[in-house]
Amino acid sequence: MKTVLITGTSSGYGRETARHFHSQGWNVIATMRTPRPDVLPESDRLRVVELDVTSPESITAVFEAAGPVDVLVNNAGVPSISVFEGTPMARVREVFETNTFGVMAMTQAVLPQLRERGSGVVVNVTSSVVLGHMPLSAVYKASKMAIEGFTASLALELAPFGVQAKTVQPGACLTTNFAARATNGGSLDALVPAPYAAFAKEAMDDFTGQDVFTKESDVAETVWRAVHDTTGQLRFPAGPDAVRLAQAK
Repeated sequence: MKTVLITGTSSGYGRETARHFHSQGWNVIATMRTPRPDVLPESDRLRVVELDVTSPESITAVFEAAGPVDVLVNNAGVPSISVFEGTPMARVREVFETNTFGVMAMTQAVLPQLRERGSGVVVNVTSSVVLGHMPLSAVYKASKMAIEGFTASLALELAPFGVQAKTVQPGACLTTNFAARATNGGSLDALVPAPYAAFAKEAMDDFTGQDVFTKESDVAETVWRAVHDTTGQLRFPAGPDAVRLAQAK
């Protein structure tokens, strides 16, 4: 029986991905910064483990607790919506610590066992922001574009050892708490300097007015497909809006 370790499983895409792999008979190690076992099924094949991807000690502890892992899904992320001029550099660093350096640190920690075993998959969940020109996402997009480039190069390094690296690019989902987390629970207006207000309002209206969105299940199913893909495909858009953007490129 195979084991998957998934980060950021307390809600949204991570939670649905944990449920999906569990329903397919896998062992699931579901990690969360603040463990909430009640959000996932009770099962001897599912363990909820505390993890802060920005803490080297936490990363070491989670892999010691996990035992052998066949697949790592780097899903944990910090959202960010604002114009760049109004984004404090402390917030920029916070976003990169989780979305970029956290992904790299988790990947580096799992690679020795995958390489020695000669099999395994690392799936890095990025975003459809990497597929198009989207306003109010400069910092978030930069953190995710970095992982796109990282994964593309990593895949070449790992191929001789039978290990794969891939990205899944979720579209926009209205049923996650992305927007609230992106504004730290506040309003977008408070984060946007006055000269940008009209621009930001138009951008958000365009976003909320689009006709197709991504469901959590779209992402879970796409991660599953990426893990089992044998064609060498590197990037997997997830959700109809993400697929549309990928096809338009």
